[in-house]
Amino acid sequence: MATHLDLEEQEQIDQIKSFWSQWGNLITGVITLVLVGFAAWNGWNYWQQRHATQAAVLFDTFENASKQTDLALMARSLSDMQDQFPRTTLTAQASLLAAKTYFDKEKISEAEKSLEWVVNHAPDEAFVALARLRLSALAIEAKDTAKARSWIEGKTAPAGFQPLFDDRMGDIALIEGKADEAKARLSSAYKGMDEAAEYRRLIEIKLATVGVDVTSAEFKK
Repeated sequence: MATHLDLEEQEQIDQIKSFWSQWGNLITGVITLVLVGFAAWNGWNYWQQRHATQAAVLFDTFENASKQTDLALMARSLSDMQDQFPRTTLTAQASLLAAKTYFDKEKISEAEKSLEWVVNHAPDEAFVALARLRLSALAIEAKDTAKARSWIEGKTAPAGFQPLFDDRMGDIALIEGKADEAKARLSSAYKGMDEAAEYRRLIEIKLATVGVDVTSAEFKK
């Protein structure tokens, strides 16, 4: 009996050896790839968390400087965030906030630079769209409607932003005396905006100034 079992065990061992001889390298390679991938995934998560934490520390410094209108410290901390963590949401938020602070202090050039940085680097399309709207508003303030158009016209608007883009283009057309374009753009903005939105009422007023009655049957077609 012992001899029979020994022979069976030997056959099993020989089969395992044969199988491993044929497939061992492939199995080892697959396992290695899985382990490397797992290690890389863990490393990426650690790197992301570490960057997010470091960005948050800099954002606190930036935010405090902004509240205290310490423009020098605000500029330094924002520059550090943009250089070290350009793809984080916090950096995009900081750049938008910096633009507002600069605008409030009538530092228009600095405000534009902060907004342009968002357009070129922000990872979220909503931040980019918001920066474009603000840049077009600054251009309107400067009475440069061509520049105001360039920030909006022909640009893809993320979900929820198309009515705001149309509204801004309507404003520009009104300033330029292009009544037909203004009517078309403002009508599109009005129809595309949520009925519960307070801003819709303002668009309605703008439409009235160019002779459009939003309650008319023709407008509702």
